[in-house]
Amino acid sequence: MLKHALSAMALVLAAGTALAQDQVVNLYSARHYNTDEALYTGFTKATGIKINRVDADDAGIIARLKAEGTASPADVILLVDAARLYRGEADGLFQPIRSKLLEDAIPANLRAQPTADGGIPWFGFSTRARVIVYDKTSIKKGDVDTYEKLASPQLKGKICIRSGSHPYNLSLFGAVTEHMGETRAEEWLRGVNANLARPPKGGDTDQIKAVASGECAVGVTNSYYLARLIRSSNPEDRKVAERVGVVFPNQDSWGTHLNIAGGAVAKHAKNRDNAIKLLEYLASPEAQNYFANGNNEWPAAKGVQFNNPALTAMSGGPFKSETIPIGAVGAHQLKVQQMLDRVGFQ
Repeated sequence: MLKHALSAMALVLAAGTALAQDQVVNLYSARHYNTDEALYTGFTKATGIKINRVDADDAGIIARLKAEGTASPADVILLVDAARLYRGEADGLFQPIRSKLLEDAIPANLRAQPTADGGIPWFGFSTRARVIVYDKTSIKKGDVDTYEKLASPQLKGKICIRSGSHPYNLSLFGAVTEHMGETRAEEWLRGVNANLARPPKGGDTDQIKAVASGECAVGVTNSYYLARLIRSSNPEDRKVAERVGVVFPNQDSWGTHLNIAGGAVAKHAKNRDNAIKLLEYLASPEAQNYFANGNNEWPAAKGVQFNNPALTAMSGGPFKSETIPIGAVGAHQLKVQQMLDRVGFQ
């Protein structure tokens, strides 16, 4: 009798352990923003599911997934660039999913194209604009109100930009290629390269500071870097932001290029249902407001209201953004890198 009771108790304990193990989700994240802690806390509070997180950059996460193969514990992957999301999809690292909630919330151009069975490999959850900053004392806004004008001889020796091979620029250049075609895009890249004030270096904040200091007259940056300076508690940061003008390019044509941060269910996810729940939570109004107010990104989900004065100050309100599929932008990355090599763009 005692033996049977102990056996029954062992079964109950085993079932309880299995249930407890189900209430976790393993996250590999390239989002290195402290404000995201509120996102993860909010998800656990709402669902009871604990997040185990591994932080690395996009390239490190993709390399780790490849090395781990079927043994990978990863359930959800968060990356911060369209080119990297495309690469993860192309390398077969993601598991396409069906979720009406996600498909209703996230616009079609901000998610991957469906697979043959209708599954979606990844979804964008926040956007950042690739904007142009300029020296208000020497450059007129109309001189830099399109990406095309970055190749104008009028700007020779005046542009600062980070490495052309950085994912943010690969995505921008991929979008330009999608709009212009490869031949015209390569000539454009040749022109931009000829207009550089110095070899590409540093991050986006460095480009803004270079314009503010007079090292160059025009820079290219993701919008949230400028928003950080605007909202900074450091007076020197705010002075930098005040010294530069900002343009959301191509308002009269195809619209400003948007890059995304997005997520996917890992190919070998052991906690698939919890992984989908986390992605669905990231599309919720609560989470979307964390993206906007915490990290100065625009929500990707439709109809989300938010209040971030820095974003409004930069854009002046709603702006026209491009509507090409973000996946198509990522698909051009190899082609763009080859063009960069041919024109000598570092």
